[in-house]
Amino acid sequence: MGSHRKPNPPSRARMAVLTTAMAGTAALASTVSAHAEPAPSLDAVKARVDALNEEAEASIEKYNGFKEKQQQLQSGANRLQERVADGQAALNELRTELGVLAGEQYRNGGVDPAVLLMLSSNPDSYLTQASMQGQVATSQTELLKQLQGEQRRLDQDRAEAAASLAQLEATNTALAAEKKGIQDKLAQAQALLNKLSAADRAKVNAQEAAARASRAGDREPAPAYQGPVTGRAAEALKFAYAQLGKPYVWGATGPSGFDCSGLTGAAWKAAGVSLPRVSQAQWNAGQRIARANLQPGDLVYFYADLHHVGIYIGDGKMIHAPRTGKNVEILPIDSMDGPVMGGTRH
Repeated sequence: MGSHRKPNPPSRARMAVLTTAMAGTAALASTVSAHAEPAPSLDAVKARVDALNEEAEASIEKYNGFKEKQQQLQSGANRLQERVADGQAALNELRTELGVLAGEQYRNGGVDPAVLLMLSSNPDSYLTQASMQGQVATSQTELLKQLQGEQRRLDQDRAEAAASLAQLEATNTALAAEKKGIQDKLAQAQALLNKLSAADRAKVNAQEAAARASRAGDREPAPAYQGPVTGRAAEALKFAYAQLGKPYVWGATGPSGFDCSGLTGAAWKAAGVSLPRVSQAQWNAGQRIARANLQPGDLVYFYADLHHVGIYIGDGKMIHAPRTGKNVEILPIDSMDGPVMGGTRH
């Protein structure tokens, strides 16, 4: 009869290995479960993307304002620096004349102390001392007065140039910060869209395709406006119709792309009217019009801070540059998320 031996119990070392392996498996399962977040819903993503794009557009108008200010400050700083250079050249020329005068006096028996004083000291303190000493001839006095006046103008121009450059530097810093903020918001919006499931991405693409088809139908009679409006408004409308389908490009004023105020400004520029760069400034540039009195060619504004603007075409519709990722389009003014704040006529 064969013998039956009981299996040896697992050693403590073997039990420790099994326990560690089981714990690791449980931890891995827990980690996988924790990281397997559900994909965001299409509605939630669209709502957040729309909000980010709205924030970006408001920042874009701020960016445009900073950009316009930067250009103005740079132009002013350049003019001031030219004045400083011209003033320094004039001052150097006057000092050369004084040097020649000093040389002649030296050859004739010595340099007038007043001339030495002017060549080596502050011009502002010279005339008082010289008049007290009675040491300067009339011709020298006139020359030194010119030198004193040129020095004062030069000092003033230098101070203005320094202040202008400091303001330009602050504007450049604000411009860079606003640009980064815009890029961050647009990147967040794109990252959210990238998280959508393949089915939801297909829905978004289908919706965009349908919207493009609808906008293509609205393009008639583009590119030539044939409406009843005449004069400058008709010219602005003709330009706006011709831009339908061109992409929204933030900071752009054409010809290949536009942002909202870039489009309205370019449309009225085509009609011979120069408008400020940003929507808030355009609001202050024309005759205010209530919504009920809007006519084709008027500009129509949205949101409490007026950060979006379009050009009214009649029948409750406008042409506008909507946001990044979309094209210049015709849209009912009531379809905007923000309220109509009114219009301007130019």
